[in-house]
Amino acid sequence: MTTQDGGSITMYTTPWCGFCKRLKSQLAREGIGVDEVNIEQDPGAAEYVMRVNGGNQTVPTVVFADGSAMTNPSLAQVKEKIAASVS
Repeated sequence: MTTQDGGSITMYTTPWCGFCKRLKSQLAREGIGVDEVNIEQDPGAAEYVMRVNGGNQTVPTVVFADGSAMTNPSLAQVKEKIAASVS
């Protein structure tokens, strides 16, 4: 899926992560689509999350179209990053 501005967002999650569920629902309410990847089902995704989080499997990890990543970002941080990408 893509954001309203055409950039894609990937969110690495686990099924039991409350922070992931909260951010996903907030993004949906704002009309921001995400590609969700369960790191428990995808070993390559788990390795990537560990690489960008200092060896930890910290979720949600959100990756933007420009390749940058944020760990456990707020809705405001995600919206700010998307807005900056469009400017």
